Amino acid sequence: MIRDPETFEALLESVRRFVRDRLVPAEKEVAETDQIPESIVQEMREMGLFGLTIPESYGGLELTMEEESRLLFELCKTSPAFRSVIGTTVGIGSQGILMDGTTAQKDYYLPKLATGELMASFALTEPEAGSDAASLRTTAILDGDHYLVNGTKRYITNAPHSSIFTLMARTNPQDKGAGGVSAFIVDAKSPGITLGKIDQKMGQKGAHTCDVIFDNVRVPAANLIGGREGQGFKTAMKVLEKGRIHIAAVCVGVAQRILDDALRYAVERKQFGQSIAEFQLVQAMLADSKAELYATECMVIDAARKRDEGRNVSTEASCCKMFASEMCGRVADRAVQILGGAGYLSDYGIERFYRDVRLFRLYEGTTQIQQIIIGRNMVREARA
Repeated sequence: MIRDPETFEALLESVRRFVRDRLVPAEKEVAETDQIPESIVQEMREMGLFGLTIPESYGGLELTMEEESRLLFELCKTSPAFRSVIGTTVGIGSQGILMDGTTAQKDYYLPKLATGELMASFALTEPEAGSDAASLRTTAILDGDHYLVNGTKRYITNAPHSSIFTLMARTNPQDKGAGGVSAFIVDAKSPGITLGKIDQKMGQKGAHTCDVIFDNVRVPAANLIGGREGQGFKTAMKVLEKGRIHIAAVCVGVAQRILDDALRYAVERKQFGQSIAEFQLVQAMLADSKAELYATECMVIDAARKRDEGRNVSTEASCCKMFASEMCGRVADRAVQILGGAGYLSDYGIERFYRDVRLFRLYEGTTQIQQIIIGRNMVREARA
């Protein structure tokens, strides 16, 4: 759903220019320093990128799912770490509040998230609970007008920079399943919160993750999302469903960048007196990448449009995330092959992308979890 094509195209053009003129030139610096320049983060705030999905009434751009996806196709033609700066606020950090928060929670937090004044992280994964979100061990026990939160969260993206955490915790220890989980908004500066050391990852330098430890952290009862206990798992699943389409769109943008670089190299590189782009086996790798990329783009737009229509897209979202993340890995692998020895060298950037995109098959639910979701949904529909 594109609401105003002319205005939206102007937004896309500004994003293309930002990627070309600011982000791509900064890729090497970010990879070497593991830091994204604050000037770039500030430009993202000024462009409204932190508020992509937040309603206009709260100061956001209120993009539809299709608009968000198409914008990500452009924004992600660069190192994926840049998208991570806004990703947790745009998606899993703010969407729980937007979808299920009380009026007071929305009125207070959403305007600040839209401007980037606050950055949000999604504190779901634990040392023994990742894809199995219903088995959370972090507890939030009511104590007067506050909840006492205890537990550890792991691999929390942007945790070192976040102002608030959208936290999933067990409010009913007797209920060991999904019904005992609730969602909270937690001030990152609350006494009792400790951050672990920043994780040293395979790739995505500049995008930081770490453990978040909660030790008797007092969270106001007013910060229980929606004001009702036992709704946290449902909130998390709704947030993740949208997030899976988002990540699939990210994969399209990054894969397009990788393919563009590989094609440019193939056209320029000479062997045996001619461009290697003339070799049919090189053309085969380029063609396979193009076809898979086109198929993924179509999948993402189709799922986004169905979600904009208000349809249940649980299966489609998982299909997109699974296929897109696997596709991106294959495109990166072929690109290394096309560049040959140069693909293995850091000078050309392809090896960096090769490492960066490996994460796509893991977060927001692994490929195997997507297979389980798709399979279960198919069996459930067949029996209905």
